[in-house]
Amino acid sequence: QVQLVESGGGLVEAGDSLRLSCAVSGHTASNYATGWFRQAPGKEREFVAAMGWTARTTTYADSVKGRFTISRDHAKHTVDLRMTSLKPEDTAVYYCAASGKIAFFNTGVFREGRRYDYWGQGTQVTVSS
Repeated sequence: QVQLVESGGGLVEAGDSLRLSCAVSGHTASNYATGWFRQAPGKEREFVAAMGWTARTTTYADSVKGRFTISRDHAKHTVDLRMTSLKPEDTAVYYCAASGKIAFFNTGVFREGRRYDYWGQGTQVTVSS
């Protein structure tokens, strides 16, 4: 079965950078979407970033645009989230997600969590002020 395992979370100071990584195993589809979501205490899960098969197909939440970068390494089956200029409001549990097979990547569609079939267990990111 498909499994996603996140790593790279931790405690950092405001302004620091952090890279999250998600290892995807068991996925046999030739094309699928991947995304990052986050959930802060007492808040609903929110979209952070998503990517299709290539770097030309990415979309970001306005709150992270210009600071976060999503990337995929197809050889290693990983999905990374590079986070820079971190702010205390970025504090949350970050989840990696993958869809089933897709024909094409629609940026609007894959900002919705319900479009994803597989989720990781999450990794905590805490940004101190």
